[in-house]
Amino acid sequence: MKSLTEQEIRAAFVNCSKGEAKRLSVPRDLADRPWDDLDFLGWRDPQAPDRAYLVAEEDGRARALVLRSTGAGSWQTRRSMCSMCLTLHTGGVSLMVAPKAGRAGQQGNSVGAYICSDLACSLYVRGKKDAGVGARLQESLTLEEKIQRTVANVAAFITKVTA
Repeated sequence: MKSLTEQEIRAAFVNCSKGEAKRLSVPRDLADRPWDDLDFLGWRDPQAPDRAYLVAEEDGRARALVLRSTGAGSWQTRRSMCSMCLTLHTGGVSLMVAPKAGRAGQQGNSVGAYICSDLACSLYVRGKKDAGVGARLQESLTLEEKIQRTVANVAAFITKVTA
């Protein structure tokens, strides 16, 4: 993923108003992010732990989503799989819900997916972050194929939000 500026990120949001995009919390360490290892940029809002954000490149342009994670529950102690990168976690996957873009979102429609709670899918796929014992399934796919699958899964999620 190419590095993005705060202004590019704020302009990329598709499922919130421009005013909301202007007020949301963008990471201050953008220059220090491992951009070459990211398939998408994801972060949690430090002021609102139930809010998260995801920015991905699609057809050469950035597309960003506002997400809300579900509250903590007993399900978090179970082993769960991220639907983006297929990493298994014990308590490290959250249901992330995105309001749909446009009129559908204004009417309260949303789309959800189980995603790594820290939104570090790219690092788990590349083995740069460890999710614990047995977190990666034995697969015959190459690293490049796993990366392509993650990118495709994120793109499909963004398409569901914008459709």
